[in-house]
Amino acid sequence: MGKIKKYSFYKDSGIEWIGEIPSHWEVNRFGYLFSFSRGLTITKKDLKETGIPCVSYGEIHSKYGFMVNPEIHSLKCVEETYLENADKSLLKRGDFIFADTSEDIEGSGNFSCLDSDLPTFAGYHTIIACNSNENNYKYLAYCFDSLDFRNQIRSSVSGVKVYSITQTILKNCNVLLPPLREQTAIAAFLDRKTAEIDQLIADKKHLLELYQEEKIAIINKAVTKGINPDAKMKESGIEWLGEIPEHWEVKRLKLLVSKIGSGVTPSGGASVYLTTGIPLLRSQNIHFDGFKLDDVAYISEEINEGMSNSKIQEGDVLLNITGASIGRCFYVPNGFGRGNVNQHVCIIRPIIDIIDTIYLHLLLRSEIGQLQIRYQQTGANREGLNFEQLKNFSLPFPTNIEEQKSIVEFIETKCKKIDAKIARTEKLIELLTEYRSTLISEVVTGKIMVIES
Repeated sequence: MGKIKKYSFYKDSGIEWIGEIPSHWEVNRFGYLFSFSRGLTITKKDLKETGIPCVSYGEIHSKYGFMVNPEIHSLKCVEETYLENADKSLLKRGDFIFADTSEDIEGSGNFSCLDSDLPTFAGYHTIIACNSNENNYKYLAYCFDSLDFRNQIRSSVSGVKVYSITQTILKNCNVLLPPLREQTAIAAFLDRKTAEIDQLIADKKHLLELYQEEKIAIINKAVTKGINPDAKMKESGIEWLGEIPEHWEVKRLKLLVSKIGSGVTPSGGASVYLTTGIPLLRSQNIHFDGFKLDDVAYISEEINEGMSNSKIQEGDVLLNITGASIGRCFYVPNGFGRGNVNQHVCIIRPIIDIIDTIYLHLLLRSEIGQLQIRYQQTGANREGLNFEQLKNFSLPFPTNIEEQKSIVEFIETKCKKIDAKIARTEKLIELLTEYRSTLISEVVTGKIMVIES
């Protein structure tokens, strides 16, 4: 196993952001180490399930930094006819593929590296950096994945909504090069250490999944069977629901609420969004455990008044009714203030004398609600939920509001303990991820030395 220590001698690199480097290392321009070409001039519709694997812009942004091996990674393909006249877009082992644009600054510098001898193309919106094989490509991959290297690109990119990464920007980046033997040792060391860290992160993420499953199990049981283990049961009359407490009822959602309706996108769309004003809640803001408002859009008082039918109130349950996040829901808490929703979010306004807001939210997020949502997403209904479908959801509940609130309190108490475990685990994942990034940067900039023993 490799050991870590400082190098004996350092020298000034002559580059402010690098500082000192080991005395026997070199600083090279990216452009001196690679020749350049571009990916295929194609679009998504040219990609097939079979043929020659192709690494496109979307693959780089979803799985950046990974070593592309078509035998391991599921890549879309292009027809074999491209082999006849697109040789400049054909990759060889050790070549790097950079995305030439990014929708966020963090994605500037995203890349993949081919780790296979199988014929593989680079696709649309990519820059190919062809490796001369004089340097260890795995070392270079760690170097390019380091924050120090990425910061060079991020400080040079231009754009407002889309950041453009050009060949010139890449060519002018500085790359630190130890001798080849040392590059190989560094790559082998980081392969092992990052694999260990990645496994720890994967284990913690699996633990998060188990915690979430535990929460759902608590909610499902409480909103279908209650919290009194001695309660007499009866058949609900619904096959997929089974037995419920004897004193409970099953009613259609439309009998429990005073409003089911969604909003609209303001005329002008995103061009009328403001940085302050009335929050316009969209599907990306609605999550099972609360509202995420980091990217919330705001609208003016005038637009808000023109969307009077979709103004939200405290106690409303908001449900995503279209797209990949369909079914996610949360309630408007006390003190939230004013807000509005667009057409992808449905307002469900409970009659508080019949059903408690939080209890209704828990019902809809439980398997009872989600199962009915999934059932409606078959065949021609895949596009989303309509109001008539929602109105006819069957929901079990105790008619006594105080019992509903007792169940809510029981669930919240149980879930609060699990949430504390989730928070600790998420913090640990964050620390492990930071450690991984720091380790790579420290090693590829020569701040610490790897010795093979």
